[in-house]
Amino acid sequence: MVIRRVFGFFALLMCISLTVQAQDYPSKAIQLIVPNGPGGGTDTFGRVIAQRLSERLNQKVIVDNKPGAQAGIGTAFGARAAPDGYTLTVALTSSVAITPFLIPNIEYDPINDFVAVAIGVDQPFVVVTSTSSPFDDLQGLVAFASKKNEPVSFASTSSQTELVGSLFGQIAQIKTLSVPYKNASTAVIELARGDVDVMVASLPSAMPLVNAGKLKAIAVTGTERVPALPKVNTSSESGFPKFLASSWYGFLAPKGTPDNVVKILNSQINFVLEMPEVQATLLKAGMTVTTSSPEAFAARIKADYEVWGEVFRNQKK
Repeated sequence: MVIRRVFGFFALLMCISLTVQAQDYPSKAIQLIVPNGPGGGTDTFGRVIAQRLSERLNQKVIVDNKPGAQAGIGTAFGARAAPDGYTLTVALTSSVAITPFLIPNIEYDPINDFVAVAIGVDQPFVVVTSTSSPFDDLQGLVAFASKKNEPVSFASTSSQTELVGSLFGQIAQIKTLSVPYKNASTAVIELARGDVDVMVASLPSAMPLVNAGKLKAIAVTGTERVPALPKVNTSSESGFPKFLASSWYGFLAPKGTPDNVVKILNSQINFVLEMPEVQATLLKAGMTVTTSSPEAFAARIKADYEVWGEVFRNQKK
């Protein structure tokens, strides 16, 4: 009984302390963990939002890239941080809905170790290849695969892009081989050289080389064409209506972060996302801005965790 009372007393003190801290939030710099290397879509997104969020909160938001383990290293770091609102993690579909299935001993639980703060962008993927490839669309890719004596090599930079490539192989009934890369910059350079056959990439990582004529875009994995690549067919237009996949980026905080801090962050991040100049910058990078409440974002995370878990289990059959 005494032990319970002592424990309850300290728990009460902790709650009071967090509440007092939240009233003055933020009073120091905020660390923003980007679980991928510089140059990719998550890094672009994180830095655009961090700059404007710093202005809104009158505190520095410092981007800290922690790549590795299919975004698992940085995400695990964010999960272990103090739940005080001073460490946020850029979340992506793959890090919370796929990596936990690919890496069973990953050091975080995407559903129970985090609090959803705000979603930021939602976008389809783009399927790209080198300009010297003999195919210009998904039908051509299938024809190319039928003539090849070995699996079609798919470059991947995240657990989700790996599964998206596998999903296309299942739908098109072709053999595929995932070739993992630590960052998008290296992957697209080697793809442009023809070291791998094709890549499922985020729009921000692929678009600069597509626009420069160094990569060829053959399809986007959504139901509508994207404004940044208006001439590129959707997977449905290419004859593969079931080949649909999108990726979102958002923000997570460690479990236990005070509700009022989460509300402050959600409100300020949504304000930043609604700035015309921010939307224009992200759209130019191929990202479509979307906003939500913490509750709606949490529901999206749970739904995608279930969907991609099923895709992973089907892959293993």
